[in-house]
Amino acid sequence: MDIDYLLFLQEFRNNINDALTPFMEMISLFAVTYLVIVPAFIYWCVDKRSGLYTLGSYCVCVAVNAVIKLTACVYRPWIRDSRILPAGDAITTATGYSFPSGHTTTATPIYGGMAVSAWKKMRWISVLCIICIALTGFSRNYLGVHTPQDVLVGLTLGILTLFGMSALFRYLAAHPEKENIFLFSGIALGICGIIYISLKSYPMDYVGDELLVDPQKMMKDGFGDIGMMTAFFAGRFIEKTWIKFEPRFTKKNLAAGLVGAVLTFFLIETIKTPLRELLGLHWGSFAANAVIMLFVIAVWPAVMKAVTKDPSAAEAA
Repeated sequence: MDIDYLLFLQEFRNNINDALTPFMEMISLFAVTYLVIVPAFIYWCVDKRSGLYTLGSYCVCVAVNAVIKLTACVYRPWIRDSRILPAGDAITTATGYSFPSGHTTTATPIYGGMAVSAWKKMRWISVLCIICIALTGFSRNYLGVHTPQDVLVGLTLGILTLFGMSALFRYLAAHPEKENIFLFSGIALGICGIIYISLKSYPMDYVGDELLVDPQKMMKDGFGDIGMMTAFFAGRFIEKTWIKFEPRFTKKNLAAGLVGAVLTFFLIETIKTPLRELLGLHWGSFAANAVIMLFVIAVWPAVMKAVTKDPSAAEAA
């Protein structure tokens, strides 16, 4: 059934000469590369709690997704059925195992977190974010790189993470003295996750003398995603303990936030390759994502606080 659905979409793509393929590729690419800059800007300049909620939901969701992926080890649709021919360059950009969809588990907590935060004041933004979640999930089916099950489970995981993080934030608002317990527990879980995906066994299926799927390559995204989550918890501890940044919606802060967005874009574009060359594919991916998240959560807030010299800055929420 799932393969039949992908073949139906494949035939539709062919019939319209891939007219929608560039758009679907753009939707997919944006979700897993630059979308994180939006909640980062919200965190720096608009609403710290909403930004933290969205970024935290994202980091936890992708880390859990990575562990599930590397446990289930489900092959991509074109490996399962040679009739599936992914659109455009999707076959080269679709890394890791198939289940659940990583793009969906990135898009759902980020777009979803922003939708939750904007629901009361700017509902049109919430509606737009929900549409973007649906488009991102559908784009993975349309491009032929994920089955409907991959996307639906990714969507479910994202929604559950949003609910779980919302409950956690409410609890910590009432019991702020307990936050460090959760932060250090998150770091410990990240360490355990790395140990688990490093030591567990993986399928070693061959076609002739050639390994069908190399587990070492499949683990790259897992290291990166767990690195992102671990850095979020570490960065939050650093920020709340020593930086105590508080955003203000002023011209000076907005300008500093825009500079931070540009620098984050630069890090996303440039830091992964040299770190992978230096530290190897796995630890290089871990370090690259950790650096990006530490920059967002702790480094740039410290710079903004110093540069803007906000005299009314208070302790972080």
